[in-house]
Amino acid sequence: MAASREQHQLRPSLCLHPNQGVSLGDNVTLQCHLPQLAARVMLYQNRRWRTEKENEKRQPTVEFSFLYTKWTDMGVYWCQYQVLDPPKTSEKSNPVELVATDHMYPPPGISLSPEEHVEMGTNVTIHCWNHGTFFLHKDGHSAPVQCQDPKGGGTATFILFGVTPADAGTYRCSYRPGGSYFLSSSLGDNVTLKVTPATTPPGAERMSRGNLVVAVVRGCAAALVFGLGLYFILDARSFWIRRDESPCGEGA
Repeated sequence: MAASREQHQLRPSLCLHPNQGVSLGDNVTLQCHLPQLAARVMLYQNRRWRTEKENEKRQPTVEFSFLYTKWTDMGVYWCQYQVLDPPKTSEKSNPVELVATDHMYPPPGISLSPEEHVEMGTNVTIHCWNHGTFFLHKDGHSAPVQCQDPKGGGTATFILFGVTPADAGTYRCSYRPGGSYFLSSSLGDNVTLKVTPATTPPGAERMSRGNLVVAVVRGCAAALVFGLGLYFILDARSFWIRRDESPCGEGA
């Protein structure tokens, strides 16, 4: 377990800038963030070594920039680093996809059901349609939140089960045509999901008030019984004390 935690701490992280909407010919930068000082950083593309850099200044982040990206630059990337003392190679980072947006493909359609305002705990359905493998994007997230390949149809159905306030936000879709995994449509129109607190069921408020009244009455009754019992005890004790202190008691 300790070795597993150590390996996890040594793992670098990789980020892509810009993270969405990259077109052929754009400038792209891959940033490898290092959790400790490293002498050399390697970059892999599609499980093959792509390039590497000496980290002479021992920077916490090493950048790999592509000017005028080409088809051959598309793919899945990882980074990895080496330390010299003691000699060690880290785990590979999280994978990052570099996908080109082709504006020749029409953007997908999108719909939300129920529309916009829904109560917490409701199941929400988002439909996206066109042709290919669909990706559901949420504003503020660099990677798609869901993916679906509706084989034999042109509509993907994404379901958000029992939504919470964390699910609120703006959603969009994109798709990748069959046979072109690293080629994507642009993001389509957006839908906005707003999550509201669940309303109190009819009669629940009256019920809760009734329960409160019952609890108060029971509390008052218990206090009254306790008070009367204490009064009789004290009164009886006072009576016996007076009896013991009376002259009649002494003469008996």
